[in-house]
Amino acid sequence: MFYGGTVFATGWVVRTVSTHYAQSLGLYIAQIVMILAGPPIYAAAEYNVLGRLMHYLPMHALLNPSRVFVFYIVLGVTVETLTGIGAGQAVPAQPGTSRYVVGGTLMAVALLLQACIEMSFITMVAIIHRRCVRSGMLTSNIRTVCYTLYGTSFLILARCIFRAVETFLSYGPQCEQYHCGPIANNEWFLYVFEAAPMVLYTYWLNFFHPGRFLPIEHRRFLDPDGQTERMGPGWIDDRTRSQRLLDPFDFKGARSGRSEQAMFWLRPEEWPTCQDGCFALGTATNIGKSARLGKQKNEKASAIQSEPA
Repeated sequence: MFYGGTVFATGWVVRTVSTHYAQSLGLYIAQIVMILAGPPIYAAAEYNVLGRLMHYLPMHALLNPSRVFVFYIVLGVTVETLTGIGAGQAVPAQPGTSRYVVGGTLMAVALLLQACIEMSFITMVAIIHRRCVRSGMLTSNIRTVCYTLYGTSFLILARCIFRAVETFLSYGPQCEQYHCGPIANNEWFLYVFEAAPMVLYTYWLNFFHPGRFLPIEHRRFLDPDGQTERMGPGWIDDRTRSQRLLDPFDFKGARSGRSEQAMFWLRPEEWPTCQDGCFALGTATNIGKSARLGKQKNEKASAIQSEPA
């Protein structure tokens, strides 16, 4: 959220400055790239939340929760790369030239790819949501997190569709001049379909901050009874090294099922019950826990270093 907001806000500042230096091609390219690059970085925040949700609900996880963030970040980097290359090709070129059209096409493809990523993300959230409903585990905190992810993803998706339409209209072979098409020549489109969704996205994730509804400790999970939280071993990947290299996200395990050892939630008696409240019941909090976890790690590291060789 911090980096996405910084890039996005900087893009709008550069856009404001570029209006006073209309002949500066560098400022013009910078504002386009940064405004386009901000939302994909924003989206990384919700990818992280989905990974935390899967850690909290390991029995409903579609793949290794620790790899969810990496999986979507790799796709996000691809989007950012295509956006940067496309803008670098199209903006300095003359309208109607092959370079201009190719650059615009790359930007449009990047936006459509981002839209597909958001659709796959919404699908994953919907599957977890449905599994929670069917298993009777749809607690108030999980429901709030799911609705938050639905809403923020929809804002990103709507923005991507708008930008893709704008790019096809503004950088197509039919354009013989800069800023062609109704969207490029009417500033309010950009405010309504680009700026407003991202501002709403920011407020939404702050008002319904996931830290209020999910534990900071990734080993903490919700018992299938929907009322008890236990401290488990964390996600168990008992595959061989070669299997992890060939299938880092464990798609095979998601399809065919995991081993009994990996499904630790089926042995609740082995894992201690959390005594500091329950997020599912609204009686637990993350306030102060980050500092305590850091202190515990430092104490453990100091103890290891002080042990005699």
